Amino acid sequence: MGEGKGKRGGRAQETRRRIIEAAGVLFVEQGYGATKLQEIADRAGVAVQTIYFVFRNKPSLLKALVDVAIAGDDEPVPTMDRPWFAEVVAAPTADAALVALTAETRRTLERVAAVNEMVRAAATTNPEIRALWPDRADPRYTVISTAARSLTEKPGARRGVPVDEAADILYAVLSPELFLVLTRDRAWPPVKWEQWAYGTLRAQLVADGAL
Repeated sequence: MGEGKGKRGGRAQETRRRIIEAAGVLFVEQGYGATKLQEIADRAGVAVQTIYFVFRNKPSLLKALVDVAIAGDDEPVPTMDRPWFAEVVAAPTADAALVALTAETRRTLERVAAVNEMVRAAATTNPEIRALWPDRADPRYTVISTAARSLTEKPGARRGVPVDEAADILYAVLSPELFLVLTRDRAWPPVKWEQWAYGTLRAQLVADGAL
């Protein structure tokens, strides 16, 4: 009985994953408004009714796609409760924290940067998308500012850089927009972007000669 439920649960998760993956490809390639649920169903290998059953509607599917793109999985664990963020906070030096932060940001932006651009474009003409993320504190800035506060208190941090300025620098250099400019428009490999971002941020936030 329990094993049967486990198998059904596993199949349901796999179906959900395929739908989200198909939606991500088509929304980015064609745009949110131009993509029909039937196209997503065909690509995912499911009936369109399955999409309605799992996600209720197209905006809810988009919200699930964004959540998974940011987190890398479908687990309801906030960013600041995830192991990689704990690694940033627990890093012994400012330089080590920056290494961990830029590495994870690169992995995240590879998943989310193009999705983020698509959502912003779709939100300009689709009120139902704007309603998914009502006006509130920018979650990306909340994460970045927390990382900045931790980094500036560590050994090796550049003196005289206020926390809010450090947060603004991190927010700009690690932005999805700049990531796309360099990796998509200028065809930089993501690893090259990571090395550049680390070097740029180190010059701004880590003391000369610090390890």
